[in-house]
Amino acid sequence: MSKIDNMAASLGEFVIKWRWLVILAVTLIVMVLASGAGRLVFDTNYRVFFSDDNPQLKAFDELQRVYTKTDNITFALKPKSGDAFTAEVLSAVQELTRESWKLPYSGRVDSITNYQHTYAEGDDLTVVDLVEGDPYSFAVVDFAYIRDVAMNEPLLVHNAISENGKTTGVNVTFNFPEKSIDEVPRTAAAAGELLSKIQAKYPDIEMHASGMVSLNNAFSEASMKDMSTLIPLMYGVLLLSMIVFLRSITATIATLFVVAFSAMVAMGLAGWAGIHLTPPSASAPTIILTLAIADSIHIIVSMLKAMQHGMEKKKAIIESLRINFQPVFLTSLTTAIGFLALNFSDAPPFHDLGNMTAVGVTAAFIFSVILLPAILSVLPVSCKLTAKKGERKDMMDKLGAFVVKKRKSLLSGMIVTVIFLAIMIPRLDVNDQWLSYFDDSIPFKGDSEFLMENLTGIYRMEYSVGAGDANAVSEPAYLTNLEEYTSWLRKQPQVTHVYSVTDIFKRLNRNMHGDDEEWHRIPDNREMAAQYLLLYEFSLPYGLDLTDRINVDKSASRVSVILNGDISTREIREFKTLSEQWLKDNTPEYMHTEATSPSVMFAYIADRNINSMMKGNFVALLLISLIIMFALKSFKLGVISLIPNLVPPIMGFGVWALLIGQVNMAVALVTSIALGVIVDDTVHFLSKYNRARNEKGLDAKEAVQYAFHTVGSALVVTSFVLILGFGTLVLSAFKMNSLMGMLTAVIIACALVADFFLLPPLLILLDKKKKEK
Repeated sequence: MSKIDNMAASLGEFVIKWRWLVILAVTLIVMVLASGAGRLVFDTNYRVFFSDDNPQLKAFDELQRVYTKTDNITFALKPKSGDAFTAEVLSAVQELTRESWKLPYSGRVDSITNYQHTYAEGDDLTVVDLVEGDPYSFAVVDFAYIRDVAMNEPLLVHNAISENGKTTGVNVTFNFPEKSIDEVPRTAAAAGELLSKIQAKYPDIEMHASGMVSLNNAFSEASMKDMSTLIPLMYGVLLLSMIVFLRSITATIATLFVVAFSAMVAMGLAGWAGIHLTPPSASAPTIILTLAIADSIHIIVSMLKAMQHGMEKKKAIIESLRINFQPVFLTSLTTAIGFLALNFSDAPPFHDLGNMTAVGVTAAFIFSVILLPAILSVLPVSCKLTAKKGERKDMMDKLGAFVVKKRKSLLSGMIVTVIFLAIMIPRLDVNDQWLSYFDDSIPFKGDSEFLMENLTGIYRMEYSVGAGDANAVSEPAYLTNLEEYTSWLRKQPQVTHVYSVTDIFKRLNRNMHGDDEEWHRIPDNREMAAQYLLLYEFSLPYGLDLTDRINVDKSASRVSVILNGDISTREIREFKTLSEQWLKDNTPEYMHTEATSPSVMFAYIADRNINSMMKGNFVALLLISLIIMFALKSFKLGVISLIPNLVPPIMGFGVWALLIGQVNMAVALVTSIALGVIVDDTVHFLSKYNRARNEKGLDAKEAVQYAFHTVGSALVVTSFVLILGFGTLVLSAFKMNSLMGMLTAVIIACALVADFFLLPPLLILLDKKKKEK
């Protein structure tokens, strides 16, 4: 026996001798570490998906430093009557506007009722709320006037009022502190209570709420829903799987202790480390529960096989540890490396997911070789699996013989299949619309879809267009260029609405010329334009000033673009490039700017993660291959192991391209996650193959059959459990987790196919040297 085998056998003897002390000590340590889980909190800010050096985030932060923040909630109101200009609707909007000022951190409220309407009274400029007084006291002519003003104001249509006049909205902008934890949920809850109160008072008006605050809160809702549903479901899946495959209640109980303790330690240490939970990291317990079971299955299956051959239980446990310690250690190490590679991701939540899972996998290995043998030695273990295991052994023997016999045909068929699926991969389309991150169980999705269908879009793009010098926003040349840009934007098929200060200047110019429509144009004199703007600003009420449109020294103004609801992230990137190029081609250099917004940030997040994870995947693959070479003491086997580890992701992405065709930024992470998982099968197969070649002196064909005989059934069981485990993520309310789970499950299935039908023919073809006993 090797030194590792001797060490593993000695460990087994020690654990069995001091089994009660081991169980007590491990339990106490786990309880202490797991207590840190009480310190875990949910981070509800969408900004957590972006690293501090993310260029899109930096551009967005700069915009918010210059102008007001964009965290908002938009209330949409659609009356059953089909007319938003009635006493009931305007009264509801008035009340909702008034009460929205009282929401926590509310900084600005805009609606058609408090829209600052301007008109001329002699030589004076009058600025008033569009809806003044009690709407129930209005005459028919008053409603007609309000409708005429609102439906002809470009700053309101497709923003505060729909094009058909059937739906209106109230937009609330919030000023949250820089590091907000519970402010968003509290604000979202207060907004929900307000909307319910208004809805109850006006039952004939359908109401919904969406916006960036609602998006932030949706992340928290999705995380908490996953934690409360997926983890219990995962326990049920594991329990059922263990009972079906092992047919042993005691083995199932022992395994459940291992997986539960592994998840508890990972979550507890995360709490002690100050990690904040996000939708991606909230899936860590489910992934850990799935991965932790694999080590236990290999140890238990080997133990039961030894007992079936007449070995006493304690000796069977020691023998199982002896032959499985090295492969179980290697698979745990390589899995941890695969998840640690997520630290290369540009999205910090995936750093937390990778680190938490790596800790859980490490804990699972420790518990599998220390706690599991102790529990198994205490509990009675039945050998009623003899018949079933014999059937599985016979099936694996037949499969091994078939693979050896048909190795050339299988190798050719696998090569053709892999090439075909690789050709399909370019068909994948990456789309990171953040609305598609959530399933229909999260209210934010339905509310946002209602908003897009009836009022306005939720995807925005912001520009800070420089004017060159201080106070130069009143310069006619600047305003003329800005008006041309605004007109160009409004003609683009991707655009729903454009908010530009040129509309304000044109309206003021008309007002100051007796509301003569011929003067509804850019002022031709800088001094007059500046006076109009100053007079208008002095007339605006508190909270409705122009600081969200024009910077402090009036050297730049903000252009806001609302995009169509069905626009993809690829189209957002294309439109961003196109709109920036128009400025470069048609305006002075000081007007050139970069578009930014949360929508832009999410549009680039997949590309940035794919580029960063390519480095991570390369490092992980290199380390895993070196570890296999060192552990198996074979450079040749280490090189051969690259093939069954690279092929499954290629096959999985090809299958996904054929069946689904679309992915989000999770695609950048799946390869690392899958690599850490699928290498387990390769390691176990190669470990048994190498043992047969070195210890038993078998040739390549015989060693392949030996590997099928000894580890084939365990690989099928662990792969099936992993597929079920990652498949459980399909039910996640957070679609990024759902896609990650489904795609990983597909790759794991492809990995089993590769390890059974590609790896053995390669070993027989490339490893022809005869081994001596």
